[in-house]
Amino acid sequence: MAKTAWIDLTTGKIELQPTPEEDLLKFLGSRGLAAKVLYDHVGPAVQPFDPENLLIFSTGPLTGTSWPSAARYTVTAKSPATGAYGYANSSGFFGPELRKAGYDLIVFRGRAARPVILHIEDDHLELLPAGDLWGQTTEVTEKTLRERYPGSRVAAIGPAGENLVRIAGVINDYARAAARTGMGAVMGSKNLKALVVKGSHRVETPPEFKEVVRRVTAAVRNHPESQMYSQWGTVCLIDSKNMSGDMPSKNHRWGQFPLGKEINAAAVARYTVKTQGCYACPIRCSRITEVPDGPFKTPLNEGPEYETTNALGSNLWNGSIELVIYANKLCNELGLDTISTGLVIAFAMEAHERGLLDDPRYSLAWGDPETIIGLIKDIAYRRGTGDLLADGVKAASARLGRGSEFFAMEVKGVELPRQEGRVLKAFGLGHATSNRGADHLYALPTIDVAGMTDVAAKVLPECGPELMEVTSEKFKAHMVRFTEACNALADAAGVCKFAFTETYAILPADLAEGLRALGIPISDEEIMRIGQRIVNLERMYNVRHGFNRKDDYLPPRSLQEPLDVYVNPEEIEKIPPGKAQLSRRGLTINLDIMLDEYYALGGWTGDGIPTAARLKELGLEELVKDLPAADPF
Repeated sequence: MAKTAWIDLTTGKIELQPTPEEDLLKFLGSRGLAAKVLYDHVGPAVQPFDPENLLIFSTGPLTGTSWPSAARYTVTAKSPATGAYGYANSSGFFGPELRKAGYDLIVFRGRAARPVILHIEDDHLELLPAGDLWGQTTEVTEKTLRERYPGSRVAAIGPAGENLVRIAGVINDYARAAARTGMGAVMGSKNLKALVVKGSHRVETPPEFKEVVRRVTAAVRNHPESQMYSQWGTVCLIDSKNMSGDMPSKNHRWGQFPLGKEINAAAVARYTVKTQGCYACPIRCSRITEVPDGPFKTPLNEGPEYETTNALGSNLWNGSIELVIYANKLCNELGLDTISTGLVIAFAMEAHERGLLDDPRYSLAWGDPETIIGLIKDIAYRRGTGDLLADGVKAASARLGRGSEFFAMEVKGVELPRQEGRVLKAFGLGHATSNRGADHLYALPTIDVAGMTDVAAKVLPECGPELMEVTSEKFKAHMVRFTEACNALADAAGVCKFAFTETYAILPADLAEGLRALGIPISDEEIMRIGQRIVNLERMYNVRHGFNRKDDYLPPRSLQEPLDVYVNPEEIEKIPPGKAQLSRRGLTINLDIMLDEYYALGGWTGDGIPTAARLKELGLEELVKDLPAADPF
């Protein structure tokens, strides 16, 4: 029987309940199911660090099965970064272990009087003191708990979460991060240090399901992009992105990095000891790296992947892959989101360059190792300039003022991921409209940039060839509407996007077939409606908090500062654009045109709010009462 555990950290009461079957059918699981629980229990009056905020760990119906890369779990809460909807997603082995223990949801409310952990072993749950672990890194915490409870898996916060740093994440399997939107800070606000889980029940599946799994696993494994990620990891993207202008650098001042070859896949390979994959993964994109000696000596550690390499490398004008590897491990141990950490440090460096910020201990110069390492630590412990940055770029800019909002690279309080929206227009639209703030994985509109013409013909037949031109705004709203629903399904089902929406080796109909084989009655048509339902539910959570079109923005730099793309990235800041050979000149993004089309395609008003008719169509009639009064019925 599917079940939900409700944990009241204030009273210590633990209650097990059946997960409502109706909610599972409507929202599938994990991200979708957690969004429904958050909507029902955490309203606008509750602040992110209030005891009344919920912290929800959730798995999907495929998590822990043999479906390719069925390893994902979600952490959901009202976000301290956005002030509204927030969630983070992670992989590894923690999620499958939680599912093997029998849980769809672990829901925390209240606040413990002293630090605690939750120990789960099947139906046995208990809150235990964690005073000896408070203040410890995630690595020490996990190592201690796995020795204490052999065979268990751990998800923990580090000092950043304890100190309510709003860019803090939850770390599992030592280096897997549910990083975005500040979920680690919400966990810290509840004095919850870690979850320790051991499950003894296999997720049983029928023969029909195993037949589908064999077919889709082969499709994923044999896809050329999967094989590329398997061989090189996601840093294989760096060389092509650097040539196209989609390699954000120096706080998005440039779309290319002169030292790209110093931090690319070949550079990471020199420090790679072995590769590994998450639970049930046929791709195995992860690198285990080691820096054996020198100032950035780093023991065996998972990563870095592309987003981290960009955020802590080119984004900071840092061309040392050894420093990137070291900084990545430091962020994991302290429990920091590497993307947001790189962006807030870049913000500080640019603010210093413009004469707006100084630090008595660090130069704040671009690429300076002491500044990078020092600020990572100071952010986690809220010291000096680190305290200014610990609440994220939007809050730091509001405190600093003096025009700094121009280069505050965030949306809804969440720092931009590592794509350049002036080049990849669909990603720009996806960053702006993501309900959890700037996010590459919310929409993940890769169909054009990956050249998936065959996929486009199947899933977006109404769009012409201009869909495949990455720098054209035409039809990008169609793509984002399709891909955001697919990615909601991936998160709700509990599967990795690299085995689904990164390549579309598996299509939504394949996912529906697999779920039907598990006994879940979902048609090919209904599967997409579930994805759309989740997106609209999340949007309505934000609408209830006063969000509308004004919150679907991009930073002023992205909208107002044209971007040049060099034929040779090594010439940047050496040869002026007027004298260098450019492949593209003066790229901008017309966000308003795409927003109008995006809203219309989704059945939303011109202000970005779902209509009553659209909510009813999706079976969300109960949310109509929360629409602004001006919405026509």
